[in-house]
Parts: sequence; C-alpha cells; structure tokens
Amino acid sequence: MFIVDAHLDLAYNAVRGRQVTRPAIEQTPDADGIPSVGLPDLRAGGVGLICATLFCQPALPNQAGYTTPDESAAQAKQQLAWYRTQVREGRLRFLRHRREVPMSDGSGGPIDAILLLEGADAIRTPDDLPEWIEAGLRIVGLAWKGTRYAGGTGAPGPLTEAGVALVCAMDRVGMIHDVSHLAEESFWQLLDISGGPIIASHSNCRSMVPTDRQLSDDMAKAIFKRGGVVGINFFDKFLLTPSEQGRRRARLVDVVRHVKHFCDLAGNATHVGLGTDMDGGLGREQIPMEITTSADLPRVAEALNEAGFSDSDVRAIVGKNWLRFFRENLPV
Repeated sequence: MFIVDAHLDLAYNAVRGRQVTRPAIEQTPDADGIPSVGLPDLRAGGVGLICATLFCQPALPNQAGYTTPDESAAQAKQQLAWYRTQVREGRLRFLRHRREVPMSDGSGGPIDAILLLEGADAIRTPDDLPEWIEAGLRIVGLAWKGTRYAGGTGAPGPLTEAGVALVCAMDRVGMIHDVSHLAEESFWQLLDISGGPIIASHSNCRSMVPTDRQLSDDMAKAIFKRGGVVGINFFDKFLLTPSEQGRRRARLVDVVRHVKHFCDLAGNATHVGLGTDMDGGLGREQIPMEITTSADLPRVAEALNEAGFSDSDVRAIVGKNWLRFFRENLPV
C-alpha cells in the first residue's frame, strides 16, 4: 500500500539537531519530546511520497526567530541545502512535474518529496518566485502565524496588499496554495482571487476542535469543490475535543472520526488524505497511541477498514488521493 504524508518538517528538525536520517528510536529526545519520524521509518512504513516543508521560525516572545524577510529567506535556504544533501545521497528525490508522480507502489528507492513552504515570508518579493521554482518549490502556504502577506493562526485578518500581489504571481507560475494556517478572512479572500489549486496539507475539523487552526465545514467544502485535498493532522490537540484534551491520549479512532466527517461533507472519500505533521514541534507522546513512528502508519489503513471504509477508499485516503491531486496539479 502506497502511503503519502503531506506534511513533515524534516529539514527544520535536522537543522535544529534531530538526527532525521536515523530511525526515530535511535534519535535523542529533545525539548519537543521523543522523536517519531526518521527517513528509515518512512521507508519501513511504506511512505513513498511526502511534502517536505521549509518552515521558517518567526521571532516570538521568548523564542528566537527571523525578524526580516532576508532572515526568513536565509532560514529557508539553509533547510533547502539539507534537502539537497539528502537528494545527492540518494535518500530523497524531488518531484517537480506531474509526470514524475509515481503510478504504483514505487521502486523502493529514494522517498519522493514535494517541496512546501510553510509561511511565505521567505519569498521576499514575487521576483523571488523563479529562483524558488528552479529550486523545486511547488506548494506555498502564505501564513503560519500572521505574516506580511496574510492573517494566520491566532492572527485574524485579510490578505495584505503584498499578499494579493503574491497570490496573483503564484497563480501565474502554477504554484499550489496551502491554506492550512490561513486566517479565515484570508482564506476566503484567497479563494475569491485565485483560480489556482488549493490544499490544506495538515488540518482537521473545526466542528470537533473549535479553534481557528482547523477548517470549518464551509471552508472544507470550498476546498473539496475546487478539487483539493485535506491532510489529517496527528497532533492530539487537533484530534481531541476540548472536553477530552488533557484527559486521555488520542487514538487512531480519533483520526478516523475526522476522516469520516470530511468524507461525509464531501459525499465521497476522494478529498481526504494524511498530513501527519508528527514532527512539527511535538513528540511521540502527542500523537495517537498506536503510532510509535512513521513505520506504524499502515495501522491507519487497518483502523479505517475496521471503521467500515472499503479497501478502495482506504487506499485513496492513505495515498491515492494525494497522488491524483499532484498528477493533476503539478506543472506539466
């Protein structure tokens, strides 16, 4: 079974010191907890394609980070250099065009990766886009927290004038928009002005977890109507309802609950996938109990089968929906 994970912060973690090229059980626990993702774990779990992020940490109270576009771009290029090393050493392969998206379970060679920028401040102006496209960037999320382009998680607001200009420039070059962290006003404005492809690489259901980080039913239906896919996030804070948080660990039945809600909204199982974000500033103790590392992701398929999903729907949810989307929406 071919599994796609549409959101992993591999380079961000590697630059900070995690030993991402080793199995997670061999990695040293850090301030974020016990690691759950390593390249060998992905291969062992049948993960043949990932969206590999460039995540630039903005300066926050009590947390160092970038304060200027140049500093953000420097962070992104440091992470890009790490990915390029993995490509040279045969661990990863960048996918740039739709013809490169695998049609089957893959060859057992390098893990395929599509480059995703999470928070667009590293794009200093639209004039930077050709350089980033040449580097392999294919997906951009305008915001994480708020950026100079858009409102984001915990920072409500519309697209800025610079954000509107960047969206139009992205559409001209065929970039995919990732709306996972967009503030709701920015989300709807983006859909109004952009005809480009839309995904939410790692978002869950606001009807169960009522924060601005999740997708409302109307937002999800708008993504589905545009042919987009939503990846389910495995962070327990984004899986459990407020009354459950802090009272129990998340389980795969909670992942299935979010999958089923999105499928019910769509009327089918063709617009939901996985975007685990299992290494996104969290540890093993904050993901579903049945998952120790990415090697355990086949258990998601088992949980979906047990919940009554057909074999074909299970294969779609764990991988084929993302494969179809990228075959249709990466550049020709």
